Amino acid sequence: MVLMLTWAAGSVDAISYLALDHVFTANMTGNTVLLGLAIGQGHGWAALRSIVALAGFALGAALGATIVERGPKRGDWPAAVTRAIFLEGVILGIFAVTWHFPGIARSVYALIALSAVAMGMQSAAIRHLNVPGVATTYITGTLTSFMAGFVGWLGSVDLLSSSSKSASNTAVPASPAAQKKHGARLQAAVFFIYGLAAVASGIIQVRWPSFVTLSPLVAVALVVINASLRQRYE
Repeated sequence: MVLMLTWAAGSVDAISYLALDHVFTANMTGNTVLLGLAIGQGHGWAALRSIVALAGFALGAALGATIVERGPKRGDWPAAVTRAIFLEGVILGIFAVTWHFPGIARSVYALIALSAVAMGMQSAAIRHLNVPGVATTYITGTLTSFMAGFVGWLGSVDLLSSSSKSASNTAVPASPAAQKKHGARLQAAVFFIYGLAAVASGIIQVRWPSFVTLSPLVAVALVVINASLRQRYE
């Protein structure tokens, strides 16, 4: 489910950059840089688009945090997280409908705001899950965690190998190394899926632009359905 939400974020960032006048609505690091460039170069409208994205993301993060923090944290995927992701899906549905309004130039700020609010909610929900080293809306931290974890895992493997050679009759616990390996795999998958979603959205935007907003919406819908079924049968 984390990887599906990563797909949604990569798709939204690609859509917003390609079709919403070069602004990021999931990755606020890049969006802040775009805001600084727009201000420095005196491009007022470009700065306004980035400001709308930042404000929408902040609002979404606040709403998402309100939902997830009020619910009990039971299990690895609490019901409150599903509620937050469901609301994100509703907002992305409104985003998809607004996309087809005539005169998209008049609704570009609404599209920026809607997609940014949805991504802010997703970020708050993922933060509540507390998956080590994984964030679905920005990749810099995930890539850093992957490299650090990978180096740490290699070190653990070396230590375990030397230990087993020197004391073959002693059982060496391998669980920490296995956990690091699993975390590194997930972080690598997040990095790959984020980029793959951008590739797919770029292709859809060129060939079937009317359907490009369905990519993140379908991903979020699948997460909500899967999470609801899991919680129903637990």
